[in-house]
Amino acid sequence: MTQDLKPWFPIRTERLLLRGFTQDDFEDVHAYAIDPDVVRYMDWGPNSLEDTQAFLDRSFAAQLRWPRSDVNLAVQHVADGRVIGAIRLGVNNEATRTGDVGYSLNSAYWRRGLGTEAARAMIGAGFGVLGLHRIWAECDVRNAGSYGIMEKLGMRQEAHFRQNKRARDGWRDSYLYAILAEEWLAA
Repeated sequence: MTQDLKPWFPIRTERLLLRGFTQDDFEDVHAYAIDPDVVRYMDWGPNSLEDTQAFLDRSFAAQLRWPRSDVNLAVQHVADGRVIGAIRLGVNNEATRTGDVGYSLNSAYWRRGLGTEAARAMIGAGFGVLGLHRIWAECDVRNAGSYGIMEKLGMRQEAHFRQNKRARDGWRDSYLYAILAEEWLAA
């Protein structure tokens, strides 16, 4: 990542504000982090109070560093002011200009296009601001909501990994989706 690159966030979309976390976000973050539906396919959660505070503490520590290769942002719903999730963009390999995106969203806000809206903004920043060549995302094969977002964004399935993740319920399969900058710009 270019040393002189200024922070490229917060990002405002039609209905969301993607921004750094604050301690005031604790209750909202904890509300989605304890939801079994939200964490069903994640490698974390359901959170204890201590788990949520540890996540926020890690976020605060990361926010003090710039530049950084991983940017994890709060997803704030503008209409009600609540933090309804988190979204992350990481630069995995600067030489090949490859990054990955990941997200989680409060289940009360599912099926409204908000996950797609947040991911579209982050991928747009990855290609437009960071100059990435390829962005990928991975999810449990049972997580139709997550790979549905990827497909809506024009990402294509590149792989089906068999039993590549060990989770609470045993070994899991994962899908890998990706999109190239030229595909993003053409869409």
